[in-house]
Amino acid sequence: MGNRRLLFGVFFCFALVLYAQEVEGENNTKELNEIIAPDSLAYAKKYSPRVQRLIENPLTPSKAAFFSAIFPGLGQAYLGKAWKIPIIYAALGTSYYYYNLQSTQMEEYRTAYKKRQNGIFNDRFLEKDIPITTEQLLIGMDFHKNYRDIAILCLAASYMLNILEANVSAHLLQFNVNDNLSIRPNLIFDEQQSGIRLAVKF
Repeated sequence: MGNRRLLFGVFFCFALVLYAQEVEGENNTKELNEIIAPDSLAYAKKYSPRVQRLIENPLTPSKAAFFSAIFPGLGQAYLGKAWKIPIIYAALGTSYYYYNLQSTQMEEYRTAYKKRQNGIFNDRFLEKDIPITTEQLLIGMDFHKNYRDIAILCLAASYMLNILEANVSAHLLQFNVNDNLSIRPNLIFDEQQSGIRLAVKF
């Protein structure tokens, strides 16, 4: 009789240990799953109906890039980011201004050089305190030509960046990441496993 009670007691304690380990394992798994795959509804942003339609439409990036290609800044306005339009036109306008300035200076040097080649010496470069020679006119013409070409490249780059920015902004709009980003270290003290777990919450 005593042996039976002793055997029953050992079996009962063993069952409790197994149950406790199972519950602890389930809790750890549940906590780990909550950290790795949080409920998206709990972190969902609230958007206006128009922005929500832009997010759900898979053609939004293509449309934004197409609109900006037709008319710079139109893609940004389509995405509701009109504050970027002055920056775009500042870059385009500055590039065009320097293109026009360097082109005008180059043509002036070229015209003066052609006149001197034809025996006409009445250009303004001769009226300076230190007159510019004919050879220096060629150097000046090449100088302004190089900077004119750089201005053309800057103008083309500004136009292409306008299209690229609209496309990337649309992709980022559809890539929904919550603003509440946090990192929480979690120390694990267990007989079977030990270490540091780093949880990143989006």
